[in-house]
Amino acid sequence: MATGREMQLTKQVGEYLACAELSRRGFIATAFAGNVPDFDVLAINGKNETKPIQVKAIRSSSWQFNAGKFLYISISTGGVQTIESRKHLPNPDLICIFIKLISQGKDAFYIFRLKDLQNIIFRNHKNCLDKYGGKRPRNPKSMHCAVYPESLSRYRDNWKLLEE
Repeated sequence: MATGREMQLTKQVGEYLACAELSRRGFIATAFAGNVPDFDVLAINGKNETKPIQVKAIRSSSWQFNAGKFLYISISTGGVQTIESRKHLPNPDLICIFIKLISQGKDAFYIFRLKDLQNIIFRNHKNCLDKYGGKRPRNPKSMHCAVYPESLSRYRDNWKLLEE
C-alpha cells in the first residue's frame, strides 16, 4: 500500500509533468501544490486566456473515485443501489489531465473534460451494479469506482482540447 509520502510524490510528479508538457505546447503553466480546491494547474495560452486544469496521476492500475461525488445514487434497505441521475457539476468543462506514470519519457497523458469523466464513472458504476444485480458484493453501501486507462483510451494525447 502506498504511503502518504509516495502519494504526495505521485501527485507532485503529475502536476510538474503536466506543466512541462503544457509549456512544450506553448502555454505558461504553473502548479498550485494543492492550495486551490477545484484545480491544480493554471495554463495561459498565447492570447492570455487562462485555463484551469485538474491533474490526477497514478503509478498503479487505476484512478480511484467516489461515484457519489458525480452521481445521485439511492440505496434501498436491502442494499440495492440505483443511479438516479448525474449530479450538476459546477464546472463541467473543466479540463482534466490524467497521467499514468510509467517511466521517464513513456508516461501516458489523457486529456478530457470533467463531464467526460462523469459519463465514464456513470457507465463504470452502472456496469458494476448491473453485474451484481444492483448490490455490491463486499459492501452494499460502497460508492467506490475505479477508472482504468483503457476507459480513457480515446482521450490519450488529446492535447487539441486545449486549443478550443
